[in-house]
Order: sequence, then C-alpha cells, then structure tokens
Amino acid sequence: MAVPSSSIPERTSPPASPLFLREEEVRRGVELLYFGYTRLTRAIDEGLAKQGLGRAHHRALYFIARQPDLSVSSLLRILGITKQSLGRVLNELAERGLVETRVGEADRRQKLMRLTDAGALFEAQLFDSLRNSLASAYSAAGQDSVTGFWRVLEGLIPETERAMVLDLQGISK
Repeated sequence: MAVPSSSIPERTSPPASPLFLREEEVRRGVELLYFGYTRLTRAIDEGLAKQGLGRAHHRALYFIARQPDLSVSSLLRILGITKQSLGRVLNELAERGLVETRVGEADRRQKLMRLTDAGALFEAQLFDSLRNSLASAYSAAGQDSVTGFWRVLEGLIPETERAMVLDLQGISK
C-alpha cells in the first residue's frame, strides 16, 4: 500500500548536539552554509547569465537598490572589494543601462549611484527568486529557527562592521 506523500516526514537535520562546538558540528554548519548559499544563488544565476552578468553585478545591484544615491565609497566598504573590481562592475552595469551615477550635492567629487527603471525591474526579478527560496525555507524552519539563524550570521560579522549592517537594515543601535 502506498503511503501518502503528506505522511512521509521530511528529512531534516537533527538538532544540534550539546557538544555543538566540536569539529564535526562546526563542519556541518560550514557545509550547510556552503550548500545553502550555492542553491540560493543558483536561483538567480540564469537571469544574470542572460544579461552577461555575474554575482558581483548582482551584489552591486542589490545594495544600490537598498540605498538609492549610495556613494561609490560606501559600496566599496559594503562589498569589501577593490576600487578596480568595482569599477569594472559599475561600468558594465552602466553600459547596460541598469545603473546611473550623478555627482554629490555636498561634495562634487562624490559619485552617487542609483538604479535606472530597467535596473530596478531587473533587481526586483532577481530578488523575487531569492525571496521565494528564503521564504520557503523560513516557513519550514519556523520563527525561532529564523531568529537563531540570523544570530549565527550576525556572529560571523566582525564587530567593526556590524554598525554598517545595522544601518543598511534601518536598525539603530
């Protein structure tokens, strides 16, 4: 007799051992982060490839979308990459009509970036894929697990960079 699929338990990770700081437990976390991130970003890779773009372009689009009129120096700090690497990415995004820059009002040397209408539409399409994947995983894990997951990720961010992340999220210390 066939068992209805709704009664077949999903395969999930067992709870963390009380010895969760042992090497095997840490390795399990590293592997879950690696495979989870790979599967999450795979959802957007096809859309990026159609545009001849990669994940570096997506990261720039994402953060520019989050903070219109973001300065180049702020984006460099957020992404932690070289000015040369970012220059290549921004030039390609500008050539495709996805990002535009303007001069800062207070400091004329400052370059401020924002997405064009086409860039905003493209970023929103990419984000929809990410949102769907994460929302599904969040829903399956439950609120307490999501909070725990966020705390672990926050713990990976050096103390010196946490204020930058909180600012981006609109959270004041």
